[in-house]
Amino acid sequence: MEVKHKIPPAHPFRLGVVLTVIAAAAVTLVWRAANLQVLDHGFLQRQGDARYLRDIEVPAHRGMILDRNGEPLAVSTPVMAVWANPKEMLASRKGWSELGGILKESPHALEDRLNRYAQREFVYLKRSMPPDVAGKVEDLEVPGVYLQREYHRYYPTGEVSSHLVGFTNIDDRGQEGVELSFDEALRGKAGLRRVLKDRIGRVVEEVESIREPEPGQDMRLSIDRRIQYLAYRELKTAVRLRRARAGSAVVLDARTGEVLAMVNQPSFNPNNRGSLRSDRFRNRAVTDTFEPGSTMKPFTVAAALESGEYFPSTRIDTAPGYYRVKGLMIRDERNYGQIDMATIIEKSSNVGISKIALSLPQETLWRMYDRVGFGASTQCSLPGEANGQLPFFNDWHESERATLSFGYGLSLTALQLARAYGVFADHGRVRPVSMLPVEDTSNFEQVISPQTSREVMAMMETVISARGTGRRAKIHGYRVAGKTGTVRKIIDGEYSDEHYLSLFAGVAPASDPRLVMVIVVDEPSVGGFYGGEVAAPVFSRVMSGALWMMGIPPDDLSDHRPAKASGVGV
Repeated sequence: MEVKHKIPPAHPFRLGVVLTVIAAAAVTLVWRAANLQVLDHGFLQRQGDARYLRDIEVPAHRGMILDRNGEPLAVSTPVMAVWANPKEMLASRKGWSELGGILKESPHALEDRLNRYAQREFVYLKRSMPPDVAGKVEDLEVPGVYLQREYHRYYPTGEVSSHLVGFTNIDDRGQEGVELSFDEALRGKAGLRRVLKDRIGRVVEEVESIREPEPGQDMRLSIDRRIQYLAYRELKTAVRLRRARAGSAVVLDARTGEVLAMVNQPSFNPNNRGSLRSDRFRNRAVTDTFEPGSTMKPFTVAAALESGEYFPSTRIDTAPGYYRVKGLMIRDERNYGQIDMATIIEKSSNVGISKIALSLPQETLWRMYDRVGFGASTQCSLPGEANGQLPFFNDWHESERATLSFGYGLSLTALQLARAYGVFADHGRVRPVSMLPVEDTSNFEQVISPQTSREVMAMMETVISARGTGRRAKIHGYRVAGKTGTVRKIIDGEYSDEHYLSLFAGVAPASDPRLVMVIVVDEPSVGGFYGGEVAAPVFSRVMSGALWMMGIPPDDLSDHRPAKASGVGV
């Protein structure tokens, strides 16, 4: 007989509980949906914004660097940076082959780079890309690849002004020269804007501008680009033809202290970052110190004249052409016998200048050297400037007093020497050196009398005469005053007989000085090594061109040949 099992009916209480729970859940869901969408929709809005709204930085345009006439020395051009989110790129390999072709990178190399930075959300793929090329990247719509605007620095004068202007790094921050010294003013302040991006990171709508970018300030320098080029061309030619190790040249405005030109060799092209070598970045005109040699003698003469014990007509006995001081033998090129102060400068007599120095109190000499700025920074605002060294007079021995008088035992830079010669050019006044145009010319210190400066200038004019050591510095149509220097370098702790510095420091026009120039050629090895042979001709060619460019009229009425800018050559 078949047995049938009867299924007991569901308990009414349990059924009620289940239905109640289902109804409560439905009510809760309906209430929550209404609450989020009607009463409290901010949460969903924030979640959506978090996925599509972004605050992005707007780079500021870096200020231009201009010469005194408004000619550009450094400008910024807009470029694009390509960056990626490694996780997003690795999740989808769409368009990698085409992207690699644009970036000039194989898909394999691209994958290796992304794997190295897989834990990051940002990595640059390419910087400083031209906008038209960046547009091709954008058209590929590669997941995880984005574009960002930035600026690339360009230097129209290239290596001609590289040491002076400097350069920026890939992030547009100043690294050397004026770019570094005035980086904060040039850089400006980045802006900030809120944008809406699509799923592949493209900006589809600008929501608001949070902060406008503040462009950097344009910086107008005291440099004259024409004179800068001329000085660079002539210095480079001299260093190359003389097969010298290095060289520097500085041109100052005698009336203002403005730097009109500052050049060095060897140089570098800041536009070609692939060839940048750190050993060439040094601005030798302000960082390298040297013993000034015979270019020091006019300051010793000035100290003697200021003491009241000496006059231009005072005669010094230099016979027999050598002089022993505490075991140190000081020599002249030949026996000049009894000569006056001007002849000491003209012939560059070590014996004569030593006897003058030894007759003066040590403090008198030291104060003269100190007042014209030896051993002290020019505060020119360029990075890495050296102070040089001027020993305090209490530490001088008799032999040191003698050697200091003709430029051994102290050190200075080419810029410091130019500033000091500006004292003779500007009626005995020392002025601050400036890389920026000077409006107020009343800032100076009277360190020697106008009469002494005139007397020393007249003596330095004899150096340019046919009998002087600097006759190759002559400029047709202009009177020139200056002094040559030939300095033995210290090699392995001893003065070398084979390694020299060739110097010339000069002023023109001598009747009403406007320009001061110093040239330093380091270790010339061909065609002589004397300052009058190597450095003086560079002065002549650069200064003649600079005087012509500035429209300064000739002052040598005895020279009937027309003054003109010289070409390249030695």
